[in-house]
Amino acid sequence: MSDQKKTIAADTGNPLHTLRNLWPYMWPSDRADLKRRVIYAASFLVLAKLAQVVVPYFFKWATDALNGNHDGLQFLPAILIAPVMLVVAYNAARIIQLSFNQLRDALFARVGQHAVHQLAYKTFVHMHRLSLRFHLERRTGGLSRIIERGVKGIEAIVRFTILNTLPTLLEFVLVALIFGFAYGWSYVGVTALVIWLYIWFTVRASDWRIAIRRDMNESDTDANTKAIDSLLNFETVKYFGNEKMEADRYDKSMERYEHAATRIWTSLGWLNLGQGVIFGVGMAVMMVMSALAVQRGEQTIGDFVFINVMLMQLSIPLNFIGFVYREIRQGLTDIENMFDLLDISEEVVDKPGAEPLKMRSGAIRFDDVHFRYEPDRPILKGISFEVPDGKTVAVVGPSGAGKSTLSRLLFRFYDVQEGAITIDGQDVRDVTQESLRNAIGMVPQDTVLFNDTLAYNIRYGRIGASDDEVRQAADMAQIGSFIDSLPQGLQTMVGERGLKLSGGEKQRVAIARTILKAPPILILDEATSALDTATEQEIQTALDFVSRGRTTLVIAHRLSTVIGADEIIVLQDGVIAERGTHQQLLKHKGLYLDMWNRQREARETEEKLKDFREHDDLGVVVRKRPHEEPH
Repeated sequence: MSDQKKTIAADTGNPLHTLRNLWPYMWPSDRADLKRRVIYAASFLVLAKLAQVVVPYFFKWATDALNGNHDGLQFLPAILIAPVMLVVAYNAARIIQLSFNQLRDALFARVGQHAVHQLAYKTFVHMHRLSLRFHLERRTGGLSRIIERGVKGIEAIVRFTILNTLPTLLEFVLVALIFGFAYGWSYVGVTALVIWLYIWFTVRASDWRIAIRRDMNESDTDANTKAIDSLLNFETVKYFGNEKMEADRYDKSMERYEHAATRIWTSLGWLNLGQGVIFGVGMAVMMVMSALAVQRGEQTIGDFVFINVMLMQLSIPLNFIGFVYREIRQGLTDIENMFDLLDISEEVVDKPGAEPLKMRSGAIRFDDVHFRYEPDRPILKGISFEVPDGKTVAVVGPSGAGKSTLSRLLFRFYDVQEGAITIDGQDVRDVTQESLRNAIGMVPQDTVLFNDTLAYNIRYGRIGASDDEVRQAADMAQIGSFIDSLPQGLQTMVGERGLKLSGGEKQRVAIARTILKAPPILILDEATSALDTATEQEIQTALDFVSRGRTTLVIAHRLSTVIGADEIIVLQDGVIAERGTHQQLLKHKGLYLDMWNRQREARETEEKLKDFREHDDLGVVVRKRPHEEPH
């Protein structure tokens, strides 16, 4: 992970540190246009605050003029001394101040959104760089909600820190200077005490509310995770009639969220009440001081009004201080998990100076490979074999023997702990992951499709492929006739995870996009084990076509699909138990023969059962469904 990401993750508890680390995104070195926007926005920010300070003066002068007191107004142009003109000038100053604020916001909008865009993009890219181990242990619903809240939290920090905190500090300084030089430092002392008490109370109350906010976030994430998980497994829920159980689980999570959200709003009421009391008492003290000064003749009615207006204007940034602090702290809370994600180091990374894979013949070699997912759970224990250029090598064995682990290691979803995997003599750990994966095509057992069109899912094998190339790949995968039968053809939506298609149709789509990718190395990871016998034979024909002339590693459960392999590796408990051709392994009369006999018996039983279901002793077709009467 980059040093910048580590620094951000380490400093999430400090707004100033967070601002410092976010600054490169708001002042990007490669975007002069955004830098100009920041400068212009800062200029309008200062002008808006100066205009805001002038507004109460016009109100003071208008009040004194209406009272017949023109003392101290001689510096104004004669046309402005009239009370009506002073009132007009007062409102004009307010409009000017509002205009400067809106210009500031408009100019800074692109800067803030650029920062949000860049950080969201970095998080998304980082998620794809993390290991398969991370994604197998993560829940998609919770992960998406973390990123969603994190993006909003970043936006809050960027916008409120720059557009509200800095202007508020500037206004405090200007008010203090005006009160000190015009009315005496006793007014400054009362103002400072009110501001200090206000900020102290706001910080303490907001910190208390942050713990409640964290509980609310956790329950929100949990509820979203359960909802997404349940909807993704809609069919399973229906199969077992567990709609009520899923609803109850979701309801319990939402009940926690309801309780936490209620506490959030209740605590906000107490926070606002405390802020109002502190500011109200301070304002009352200063107004009494001014009223007594008016009675003594030390101040005019205009001064009394001026102090009142200045305090009212001061209440707005004070409210912003509370609001900004809450938003920044809540934003920091919201992005805690997002920064935690950025803090997770990538398990599989390219070596410094790694070069692209140089493909020559495409020969693969596993050399004394040892691997374990957990320290106390070894999976592969010294595996050595070779897949020669253009040949097909099959790996078979019982479940849990480590067959699929071989394909994950070849793809570098994980790195071996001992030994090496080489392609044309190049260790896969020494080449770039991008070039390695570009050279390998995969047809998995369980093909999961994007919720998009058939064309999109096939073209995923090579994004730049033309429509003609997509159609040609579909024909080669023997799915062309199926596509022709659809009203929308290649533009047909396949549904969530491709659930609108049958298992065989999904496998043909997977084969089509692998054909489109045209990789020199092919991995078939139990590509037909989930299909019926007839569909398996059709898919196998397409697979034989795809693997022709390519270096192919077949990971199989059904031995009937690997009879023609140049070599068959039999894995058992993470070691190679047997190896040879189909005929050689049958003659060996070992584990492979036992597996072959068991599968043959199961296939024969399946055929007999199928015949029994389709015909009675007289050759008449009988029922295929339990509750239908025979014909």
